[in-house]
Amino acid sequence: MAAPKAPMLDAAGKRSKDVTLTEDVFAVEVKPHLIHETVRAEAAAARAGTQAAKSRGLVAGGRAKPGTTRAPQWTGGGVAFAPQPRSYKLKVNRKARRSALRGALSDLAGRSALAVIDASSFKEPSTRAAADLVGGWGKELPLLVIAQPEEEVVVKSFRNLDRVLVLEPSELEVGALVWARSVLATEAALDRVKELAG
Repeated sequence: MAAPKAPMLDAAGKRSKDVTLTEDVFAVEVKPHLIHETVRAEAAAARAGTQAAKSRGLVAGGRAKPGTTRAPQWTGGGVAFAPQPRSYKLKVNRKARRSALRGALSDLAGRSALAVIDASSFKEPSTRAAADLVGGWGKELPLLVIAQPEEEVVVKSFRNLDRVLVLEPSELEVGALVWARSVLATEAALDRVKELAG
C-alpha cells in the first residue's frame, strides 16, 4: 500500500506539491471505541466539578424549639443529597490516547480532509488570504488549523474566520479532530503532531 499523501496548499488554496505522510501515524486502523473513550475522557476532564450545596449539617441556626429548621422540608433548610465538589476525570492511558490520536488523523488523511499550509506564503496577517485559501481548497467546515506558536502570521490570519478553530500542537485533542470536518496544518506543526502521536 502506498504511503498516504497530503496536498501542500499555496495562499490561493491550490495544490503546489504533495507531502508524503508517515504510515504509522496517518495510515493506521481506526478504532472507534478508543476514539470514543478518549473524547469522553477529554470532555469529562474539562468539567469544573465545583457544584455544591449545603446539607442539613452545614446550615446555620435552627436548634431551638419547636425542633430543627435545618431539615430539607423547611425553607432555608439543608439540601437532601447535596452535591459536593468532585473530579470528573476519567483514566485513559497514554498508549490508548496516542492510538486514538493516530486513528483520528488516519481517518482525516483517508478522506483527503487533511492538507498542509505553506506558512511562507503568508507574509503578513490577512483574514482575507486565509478565507481565500479555505475557499480555494473547497473542503467542508468546521475546520481545524494547527500551527506552531511562533507562526503568528498564520495564527492571526485564520483565527477570525467563522467555524475555524486554531490550535497549537500541544493543545491538540482527539475531540477537536473528531469535531473538524477538515484539518489544515503547517509543516512545522505537522512534524510536532507526528511526535505527539508516535
